[in-house]
Amino acid sequence: MPQPDHLWKLDITVGEPTEEDLKKYWAKCVEKLGMVPNVIRAVSQNPKKARTFIAMYNELMLGDSGLSKLEREMIAVVVSSANRCYYCLVAHGQAVRQYSGDPQLGEMMVLNYRVADLPARQRAMLDFAWKLTLTPFDVGDTDRDGLKAHGFTPQDIYDICDVIAFFNMSNRMAHGSEMIPNAEYHALSR
Repeated sequence: MPQPDHLWKLDITVGEPTEEDLKKYWAKCVEKLGMVPNVIRAVSQNPKKARTFIAMYNELMLGDSGLSKLEREMIAVVVSSANRCYYCLVAHGQAVRQYSGDPQLGEMMVLNYRVADLPARQRAMLDFAWKLTLTPFDVGDTDRDGLKAHGFTPQDIYDICDVIAFFNMSNRMAHGSEMIPNAEYHALSR
């Protein structure tokens, strides 16, 4: 399906980047995903911000961590569910389906993660993500101790918070600009 010229209702026209590193990144996206995610198209309009966004995303979601890639995607979806972010629910719901091999789990994460039959460790992580997203002022030592009781290290807890914070920021950018996810996501990993 062809990409629209406008990826959000702010009517900002998105063209291909002229910088070599971003051209290579776009090509890598097409090779691995079969598309350039619209968020990458949007952020590429400012090369400096694009490089920062891409580096942070890749470190958080693909870098070394005590959290699996699936767990990080699950956090992304739960945060996006709390924020009702259409873009991230579609894109990261697909990633949950892909990493888990379970299309139903992806839908559960999008609609209500509490209906999923998850290990207590993942449930605690997602409950923390929900709370830190909706009522960050209520998060305290009891919440962090609860994560530790499920085997999360202080570094794991930092990584959980880092992913939660990143997706709260990304959700607000997607909401504010009315960014639309690539249509291809809907059919993937089903």
